[in-house]
Amino acid sequence: MRGVADIWTYLSASPLIHLTLTLAAYQIGTHLYRRGRGTPLLNPVLVAVALIVGMLTMTGTAYRTYFDGAQFVHFLLGPATVALAVPLYRHFETVRRSAGAILVSLVTGSLTASASAVGIAWVLGATPQSLLSLAPKSATAPVAMGITEQLGGLPSLTAVLVITTGILGAMIGPPLLSLLRIRDARARGLAIGTTSHGIGTARAIQESEVAGAFSGLAMGLNALATAILLPLLWHLLFAA
Repeated sequence: MRGVADIWTYLSASPLIHLTLTLAAYQIGTHLYRRGRGTPLLNPVLVAVALIVGMLTMTGTAYRTYFDGAQFVHFLLGPATVALAVPLYRHFETVRRSAGAILVSLVTGSLTASASAVGIAWVLGATPQSLLSLAPKSATAPVAMGITEQLGGLPSLTAVLVITTGILGAMIGPPLLSLLRIRDARARGLAIGTTSHGIGTARAIQESEVAGAFSGLAMGLNALATAILLPLLWHLLFAA
């Protein structure tokens, strides 16, 4: 046992071990997801997070140490987000013809996502700071954390809620939309992108390029709408 601990101590000094751990965990998640024939509970991101957290906990590795090694994956989030413009460009005419429906759906979805979460938390007795941290949970993480910080919430709590929302949206969203007999790729993409940002958009792209295009558009516009509307509504309704 001592020998295993010494080996891990040696390996953990190299940043490549944590990058390898991240990629391996996601590959395992993807493999299990395919073997499970798309079972929502085996969402690759969820499986990867569980494996990485378990590994870091068992080895006593600090998150900062892990992040220093895996930050290359974090760097790639930027290019990956920009790449979402490719399917959007390919289906620009479809998006243009649906502009009115997109606007209505986006505003409705954005307000519903925030209001429903805040309303449920308020009924359950959450503190004002927790409500602030929860309100932007359907926006992409950098935007949501920025809004929370400006309004006086807890950005770290918001980050956890954003990731949780994304994973749950990617897991539950597509089966729920199918259950409701919503087949249109445009509607499915808008719903998933508005509620579960980048993680949901990755799931939408797996369904079809059209769904991915509308999901990526919804993700970006919802972040913009949340950044504009949420501070205004919060000060209007709750500021003394």
